[in-house]
Amino acid sequence: MKEIKDIIAAYDAACRLQQQTALATVVHVDGSSYRRPGARMLVNETGELTGAISGGCLEGDALKKALLAMHQDKKKIVVYDTTDEDDAKLGIQLGCNGIVSILFEPLRINDTNEHAPIQLLRKAVADRKPAQLICGYALEDDQHFGTTTAEFLPLSLQQQLAEPIASVIATEKSDHVMVAWEGKKHQFFIQWVQPSIQLVIVGAGNDVMPLAQIAATLGWDVVIADGRKTHATHQRFPMANRILISKPEEVAGKLQADAKTAVALMTHNYNYDLAVLSTLQSTPLPYIGLLGPVTKRNRMLHDLELQGIHYNEKQLQTIYGPTGLDLGAETAAEIALSIAAEIMSVMHQQSPIHLREKSLPIHAATI
Repeated sequence: MKEIKDIIAAYDAACRLQQQTALATVVHVDGSSYRRPGARMLVNETGELTGAISGGCLEGDALKKALLAMHQDKKKIVVYDTTDEDDAKLGIQLGCNGIVSILFEPLRINDTNEHAPIQLLRKAVADRKPAQLICGYALEDDQHFGTTTAEFLPLSLQQQLAEPIASVIATEKSDHVMVAWEGKKHQFFIQWVQPSIQLVIVGAGNDVMPLAQIAATLGWDVVIADGRKTHATHQRFPMANRILISKPEEVAGKLQADAKTAVALMTHNYNYDLAVLSTLQSTPLPYIGLLGPVTKRNRMLHDLELQGIHYNEKQLQTIYGPTGLDLGAETAAEIALSIAAEIMSVMHQQSPIHLREKSLPIHAATI
């Protein structure tokens, strides 16, 4: 989602300068590739790139293809066969071993049509709920639907794609299907797009700043909540999407929490953190981080029991105290890194290990 946000910002900047742009999207990968289907890159008419479709090996040639798409005002599909060892044949240095299909789409300046690719990306970011973006293209001719959603496709195609889309929603995994339409074969990459992680940091001390910055760099939505007006300010936390000046018992009601929301209690004020934790019990969150030793966590849970607030076994599994992975962290920045890494592993349902210890490919199959 960070990449999509950056692309939207770059598109808006280009529009302010009245510059043409094109969107490049990885729609299919066969074999190994640095980026997976759904990776995107925006190219403006001056050759500036935002996002990435490879580790750098395809960008040079993709820039030329994107500029051509702008010039011709025409969608294009380009297949890069990186299994061919003759790099000179493509005129680029390839570092992967796979076949990568890229869809190039010229974008209109200041295009506000709801079916425009950039507006569909914008909506996916703003809605904070899973979306299914579709990239339709043909290998036999130049009839490409481009980036769209099911509602903007012809009814007959909607009917053919209904089952694959339902499967994507059920499995929460992207898919790639081929359908026959009007006597021709069309390829459709159906992408499962999840909202950004929303990190609510309860606390506004100096040690919170590195965590907020890391989260913002990752493209997460950052919310700072604290009762101190002098600490919770946009001057101190310019990367925050929202700042809440709130009493502890009111924090949970202002969170707008969802399945992608993590909360880190970092006020260093035991009673404030305890009061917030007492209100989170009825809020279904996948991650609640408690800064401090395990004795603090046990004491907090005990004190909540005395108040008649009971976390059941399932809810206890969402409480991470002490918060963070054991990375040998000492400084505030290192601790922030360990917390962000743990949140990411929980949200992605991955147990952190050294990649060299994996016997399977680095990336799980997405389609």
